[in-house]
Amino acid sequence: MDRHQVASSNIGGIGYDIATQTLEVEFLSGWVYQYYGVPEFLYQRIMQASSKGQFLNQYIKNAYPYSRVG
Repeated sequence: MDRHQVASSNIGGIGYDIATQTLEVEFLSGWVYQYYGVPEFLYQRIMQASSKGQFLNQYIKNAYPYSRVG
């Protein structure tokens, strides 16, 4: 999955697969997480959010299943 670099103090890149509704987040620590069943509109909103980490914590992290993949 291609990730787009983002301006964030905690997140290095974010990718999205529309076919599987999978949001992929690469943290600056190097860890990569995938969040499953995330609607496309939330991907669009996180990409526009002024604080991507805060948006992730508030709307995605505890609302969708995820796994660490890297």
